[in-house]
Order: sequence, then structure tokens, then C-alpha cells
Amino acid sequence: MNKTVADLAGRWLKRAPEHLSELEHKVLQSAIDRKPVSLNVNDSVAHSESRGERLADGIARVGGSWSFILGFLGFLVVWTMLNAWLLGSGSFDPYPFIFLNLVLSMLAAIQAPIIMMSQNRQAERDRIDASHDYAVNLKAEIEIMALHEKLDEIRFQEIILLREQVQQLTVQVQRIADSSAPQSPAR
Repeated sequence: MNKTVADLAGRWLKRAPEHLSELEHKVLQSAIDRKPVSLNVNDSVAHSESRGERLADGIARVGGSWSFILGFLGFLVVWTMLNAWLLGSGSFDPYPFIFLNLVLSMLAAIQAPIIMMSQNRQAERDRIDASHDYAVNLKAEIEIMALHEKLDEIRFQEIILLREQVQQLTVQVQRIADSSAPQSPAR
């Protein structure tokens, strides 16, 4: 049975082939060719990342961790204690800690865009994952529909076979009934 994408699109997706997306066309073709559509999206994305993108992901991973937050909180406490109480009037950055505010502002100015870059890349990965999930789900639905068609065809063939066997048995029973019926005597 030679299937085409147009046949399957009309039969299973109830759409004309020209209304299919590229992904749907690819999934239908993979069903015809009996090839899988699943792949490891992380591998394909990881190979296309630049060094800067990997660095941005690493900075976002560290900057968004509890160890960074607790470590930075410890740094702020030490800075404040050193400059407010221990060094007294000869402190490096006396109260109101103007230099510390400058360092924090610069850190935030640099860290925020890097984290946003990482989030944008994560959003792109999520879109790729969603598209891949759609393809795998569509392929699974198509395969299930194909199995239903095959089961229906098998059931139909069995019904035809049973019908033929019932007709043959009926003919045999009729012959047996005719041969064993008492014949009326000839007058």
C-alpha cells in the first residue's frame, strides 16, 4: 500500500497538504518512511552555542544560586563590619558606603543583561523543546491512528472470513438436513 503525505494529511489530520506546517509535513513523511522523529534537543543546541553564550549561562547559573546569594550576603556583612566598626575613622569606605554602592550598581548593571541573555536563550530552547514535543506527540497520534486502521482492517477481514465460513456451514447443514430427511414413499 503506497501512502503519500497528501493521503495521510487528509485521512488523519483532516487537512489539505498545502495547509500543513513544515513540521507536520516532516512528521507525516517520517510516518511513511517509518523513521523516528525524536532526538536529543540539548545535544543539538549545545553544539551551536558560542563561548560567550556558554559563559552567560554559567554566570546566570552562579548568580542565581543560593551559594552566591549567601556568599555575597557574607561579603556585605564583612565589608560593613570592616568599614563601620573595625577601621573606625580610617576606614576605606566610611558610612554610607558610597564605594560599596558603586560596586553593587556596577555589578547589577553587568549581571542583569547577562542573566537576560541567558533567559532569552533558555526561552529559545523551550520553544525548540515545545516544537519537538509537538512533533513527537503528533507522530505518536499518527502511529496510533495507523494501528487503529490496521486493527479495523484485520477485524473486517475476520468478519468476511467468518461470514464465508457461516455460509459454508449453512450449506453443509442444509445438505445434511436434506439427506437425512425421511423421504415420502412413492405412490
